[in-house]
Amino acid sequence: MSDLQKAFVKSRLAKLPPELPLMEDDESSSPDPHGVSAHHDDDSSSTSSAGTVVPSPNRHLFARPDRRSSNSVSLDWRDFFSQELFLEEVYNETNIVHHVYLTPPSDSGPLFVMHHGAGSSGLSFATCAKEIRKILPKAGMLSLDARDHGSTTTKSEPDGGPVELDLSLDTLSRDLVFAVKAAQSKMNWKTLPDIVLVGHSLGGAVITDVAKKGELSSKLLAYAVLDVVEGSAMDALQSMEQYLSTRPTRFPSISSGIEWHTRSRTIRNRTSARISVPSLLHEESNPSDPTRPWVWRTNLAATKPFWENWFIGLSRKFLEARGGKLLILAGTDRLDKELMIGQMQGKYQLQVFPEAGHFIQEDLPTKTAQILVDFYKRNDRSALVLPPKVADMQASAAMKKGLGTGSNVKQ
Repeated sequence: MSDLQKAFVKSRLAKLPPELPLMEDDESSSPDPHGVSAHHDDDSSSTSSAGTVVPSPNRHLFARPDRRSSNSVSLDWRDFFSQELFLEEVYNETNIVHHVYLTPPSDSGPLFVMHHGAGSSGLSFATCAKEIRKILPKAGMLSLDARDHGSTTTKSEPDGGPVELDLSLDTLSRDLVFAVKAAQSKMNWKTLPDIVLVGHSLGGAVITDVAKKGELSSKLLAYAVLDVVEGSAMDALQSMEQYLSTRPTRFPSISSGIEWHTRSRTIRNRTSARISVPSLLHEESNPSDPTRPWVWRTNLAATKPFWENWFIGLSRKFLEARGGKLLILAGTDRLDKELMIGQMQGKYQLQVFPEAGHFIQEDLPTKTAQILVDFYKRNDRSALVLPPKVADMQASAAMKKGLGTGSNVKQ
């Protein structure tokens, strides 16, 4: 550039207005409690809006937000249930602390008692329970953790050591009945409310066994089984070990566990995964792999000796037990011969959600809740209006006839 050109540029720059201050993030200035810069301008409507904003590198203002990380944060059970109970008992030299999530019923509302599947926890029903309450606010919810699942613990009595794993169907059925009656005692209910049992997978086998044995007597209004039938369950057991060998054994964090469940479509609803998955994992105090300290709380492979015991005879018991019956499946291919015949004979209600995976109540909590509420209403005894007896009808007709005759005489 020539001297003449330089002189011309300098003369032009001298006539420009002073440079406006840059509004940079000053780490030394006092931060605003709401995350806004502490700098204030007197003329906030004009001067400040005309300034050039220069973001500091650590703000990443133009970076795409990582929704995945925020959507993998665990949720609190208190957003879905009003309280938790720890119900202690000693049975067969075993100290058991049954853990249940509870929202008490009100205004003579029913109590939905929920039992999860193998490897899950009571929070498997969290989103569904919340949706039921939206539709039927007077309803109560009781969702338990089966023994050696969730926060339910077992220890030998009196030394407090480990006990032999017992997840037989009889044991799980007994545990469910105990939890219901212990909750009644803990909450000082004079009588049990009307009960609707709801069970998913293994839980479906447990609640059907309880219904068949009649241990909740007349308080059992109806029962609903979610995505389990005897035939397909027995077939699925053949590939269970292969499935367990393909899933991760460890996770670096709770968030990564949630992410795996949603990406693998094990659970297809992210909100459900965020509340239920954290209860399935626990952090080892001395992990063999410090980079992945989170492991499964329940060792499903160790439950293999009980698999057949859970499901043998399930279809027969489901059809024979007293009370209203509902079967919700993710596909009609899951029906076995006995249930197909029962369906054609109208012995139970069938609902199919082909868009759901195995965890129906987690994948489609709103739809599942609506079906369960409608199912309850159809079986609600308090809503029944019985026809009058023949003798009462005859007496009423005679009375009306007599009144009519007397009226004519008077005229």
